[in-house]
Amino acid sequence: MEELKNTIAGKFPKATFDETDGLQVVIDDAHWHDLALWLRDAKGFDYLIAVVGQDWPEAYGCVYYLTNTFTHVILSVKVTAASRENPMLHSVSDLWANANLNEREVYDFYGIIFINHPDMRHLYLRNDWVGYPLRKDYNDDPSVNPVPTENEEAIDTTVAYIEAPDGTVTKEERVVFAPEDFVVNIGPQHPATHGVLRFRTALDGEYIKKIDLYLGYVHRGMEKLCESLAYPQMLHFADRLDYLSAQQNRHCFCLCIEKAMGLKVPRRAQVIRVIMDELMRINSHLLFAGTFCMDLGATTMLFYTFREREKILDIFEKTCGARMTFHYNVIGGVAQDLHPDFVKDVKALIPDLHKALKEYHKLFTGNVITHQRMIGVGKLSKADAISYGISGPSGRASGWSNDIRKTHPYSIYSELDFDEVVRTDGDSFGRWMVRMDEILQSIKIIEQLIDKIPEGEICAPVPKVIKLPVGHWFQQVEASRGAIGFYIESDGGVNPVRVKINSTCFPLAGVVDHLTRGTKIADLITIGGSLDYIVPDIDR
Repeated sequence: MEELKNTIAGKFPKATFDETDGLQVVIDDAHWHDLALWLRDAKGFDYLIAVVGQDWPEAYGCVYYLTNTFTHVILSVKVTAASRENPMLHSVSDLWANANLNEREVYDFYGIIFINHPDMRHLYLRNDWVGYPLRKDYNDDPSVNPVPTENEEAIDTTVAYIEAPDGTVTKEERVVFAPEDFVVNIGPQHPATHGVLRFRTALDGEYIKKIDLYLGYVHRGMEKLCESLAYPQMLHFADRLDYLSAQQNRHCFCLCIEKAMGLKVPRRAQVIRVIMDELMRINSHLLFAGTFCMDLGATTMLFYTFREREKILDIFEKTCGARMTFHYNVIGGVAQDLHPDFVKDVKALIPDLHKALKEYHKLFTGNVITHQRMIGVGKLSKADAISYGISGPSGRASGWSNDIRKTHPYSIYSELDFDEVVRTDGDSFGRWMVRMDEILQSIKIIEQLIDKIPEGEICAPVPKVIKLPVGHWFQQVEASRGAIGFYIESDGGVNPVRVKINSTCFPLAGVVDHLTRGTKIADLITIGGSLDYIVPDIDR
């Protein structure tokens, strides 16, 4: 990293550096796009992990997290807007496809306009929303934004702020859908959209021309709420993001806080956390299999997969006292020790899963209708998977090796023997097969640990009042649908200045338009189901 730092300093003399948590480049907006282009093309930072909008005392701005998918080096860049009254930053949506929605989210909550971005509309909030909720001076008086009694009007125009060669910025109105487009709404009802989101879909007969994504139907403002809570109080939000990655999400949040505190977690707690994470992954993939098959009309599979899933939920319930929002990971370890039946129940589950997987493949995977509905449908190239930020099983089905347990091992994963499941199909069938094969790898991890859970403490001593040092930290883990990330910025107090939840499912919804253009509307159900996004994780 020292060599990279020196190279950046030589090429961009105005850049400064912060090394609180890895290397962070601090640069003004005037040089940001040039730096971004150079980092991508000359240094291979081809994956934009996260965009963190910020309201610092001195300026509005963003922190961009980038990684090189070959070397797995992570770099962050802090960029500030020149004006606080009219904050603007140059867009990098022309460099990384997933910057498109990420920058719209920042605009939604901070009011930062991105120059040369093609679509500066609200993403989560209503078009008539007043103010920017994540700004420190936001007026949260209910009378400012009263609960509406009428439906929001759909607007078929947007605006873009385009920079001319002389540096002047001009506001342009652009069309989302033309007057002659035949547009239908898919959602926001739950069936076949895997959550409460809405696809405004332009059709040419039964073929899809374009999808305009509407989010925000479940928005709960978790990031804003965290700013007024102590660190232990924030943890319960993690279970309620992607609720099928509840254990991994909360593990990630705890790891981020523990890293900032310099806290060492007892070995017993680390082993328990990993076993719980892998049981959670199996639980998630089983629910995916059942609901995805039901989307395609194979209802029987739902009952088959729920049979095994119930056994996992019973195991969770005995130890955690819950079947969905477990609240099990805590800062320093886990909340309570394992139930006396835990080892016995897990060892009894493993042969049942092996037997069940054979049944699933016999019933569904080898079915000729399955092949016709899935093979070649929704093909995503490796390059597009990286550009759109499609991590997890969906990205690995396109040939992208991105498993955080391998690229940036955490807890005890570096000690374990398991394979990263990568396929090159890139289609809906490949995404199905990756998840089925990942169940086998999760079983393999659990088998290595279940008879070797060490004795000892389940939680490290933690101060009653937790204060993180001044600085910023970013942590990722491999959740059921890909890389979940938590960013925390602290001023040394008992509350964070900023918490950013880098959603796994946000980019999965963002790639739907790209994958479905030119396909039949029935394929939209197949493609959406194969991506397996969970909407509360998107809306946060």
